[in-house]
Amino acid sequence: MAQAFPKSRFFGFDYHDQSIEAARESAKRSGMADRVTFEVARAKDFPGEGYDFVAVFDCLHDMSDPVGAPVHVGQSLAKDGTWMIVEPFANDQLKDNLNAVGRVYYSFSTLLCTPCSRSQEVGLCLGAQAGEARIREVVMAAGFNQFRRAAETPFNIVYEARA
Repeated sequence: MAQAFPKSRFFGFDYHDQSIEAARESAKRSGMADRVTFEVARAKDFPGEGYDFVAVFDCLHDMSDPVGAPVHVGQSLAKDGTWMIVEPFANDQLKDNLNAVGRVYYSFSTLLCTPCSRSQEVGLCLGAQAGEARIREVVMAAGFNQFRRAAETPFNIVYEARA
């Protein structure tokens, strides 16, 4: 994103310190370190406010508190800001996810996503196959009043939320 939008500043946050260190090194190697900042922070208390755009990639379903984190996102956005949520492709009904991709995602959910969420303070466990209805419910419960599916691939769904 920093390469595509050279006049913008980017801030990345993750609770995993080794991921942050790897991101910093990658930014240095790519010549972007002057426009990107990476810090260790949880999704529900990362610093800053007035962000025009906040994006989360394949992680809302892993979060311990997938309502608390969106509440904080909403508080950190500028008045006309946008939140982009990228999640694994999932239909709302189990029967509609019983395909090759869905089976892989259910496996990941069992081995990684659910234990990740459960190991943290709230442990809501949306899992990798939460589906659009569940994601919408979580986002709207956090105080957003606009939610839509913006794009999809066979592997991901991109949602847009606005306060």
